Amino acid sequence: MKNSLHSSWLASLMAGIALAASTTALAASDRAFVPMGTADAVGIIDLERQEVISTVTDTINTHGSALTPDGRHLIVGSLSPQDAGREIVRPEGVTEDEHAAHHGDGATTSPEEASTGLLYVVDTATSRIVRTLEVPGAVHHVLVTRDGRHAVSTHPTGGGISMVSLDSGQVIASLATGPNPNYLVQHEEGGSILVSNAGNGTISEVDPQHWFVRRNMRVGGNPEHMVLSKDGKSLYVNDHAGGRVLAVDLTTGSVAEDYEIGTAPHGIDLSPDGQTLYATSQGDNRLVRISLEEGTRHAAELAPAPYHLAVSPTDGRVLVTSRDEPHLWIIAPDTLEVLQTVELGGIGHQISLGASPSR
Repeated sequence: MKNSLHSSWLASLMAGIALAASTTALAASDRAFVPMGTADAVGIIDLERQEVISTVTDTINTHGSALTPDGRHLIVGSLSPQDAGREIVRPEGVTEDEHAAHHGDGATTSPEEASTGLLYVVDTATSRIVRTLEVPGAVHHVLVTRDGRHAVSTHPTGGGISMVSLDSGQVIASLATGPNPNYLVQHEEGGSILVSNAGNGTISEVDPQHWFVRRNMRVGGNPEHMVLSKDGKSLYVNDHAGGRVLAVDLTTGSVAEDYEIGTAPHGIDLSPDGQTLYATSQGDNRLVRISLEEGTRHAAELAPAPYHLAVSPTDGRVLVTSRDEPHLWIIAPDTLEVLQTVELGGIGHQISLGASPSR
């Protein structure tokens, strides 16, 4: 009887520990934030459960996204330009005074402005928009600076980027970088911001302290999505026109290597150890894995139209959206086997990855 009671107590204890561990793991699990374009929403995927757990609504054609360093806020940008003088709708739960403080008296743009763009600030714990910020033009991709103080956006029709203070909500600088600026990355420890200009085959290096262009590097082709090497010495850039990834030596500013990907490459990222490069080819329905140390290449069919790509920093799983269908694939990094297909509410764009913030 004593042994039976002891066994029952021990089983209950172990079950309680397992439940607590499971709850803790769930609370701290990695999540993917996926803007869904003209579906006017952002899907939030729990990567442990491999399913959509929440949706951010009331956005307009969101394409770019970036998390603040603490993971508490997601910044998403609208690719649709807004009419000058359009009233910005006050998000639910935000007072009139707070709304006026974020947007100015009347919450409208000046009549002189031809158009404006929108950035949404989302509370990642509640999936609710807490602020809407105005920027000078439609937003393609977004970056939050390493110190968490600024949101930087590319404006494809404006030929440059803008920087918004996440404290005041005001645009503090706008810079011309080149025609059709596309993507942004930043060096570790708050170093230079790099901008790809797809319209003239250049990469602009921007000083984030004084907000000026330090240099322009000519790489050719149509540079779009980018990822920095772990040591910050190399920049890997998808060349949409050339069907390849360019490896740019940032010391010399020249292309040191290039890798075949396929027609219309788009998404790109590195494995957590920085030794493996992943890229998508929309035109060839292909996901490509390249060993940077050995130079070997492996490709797997992935259809239709593999699009944006991100690699989980926790376990290296590869996340890829489809340009033609509203879903996201979760892929094994070594075999490139599809582990799960997650249905979305729309076409997925710039993926942001982060753990649930502790509150």
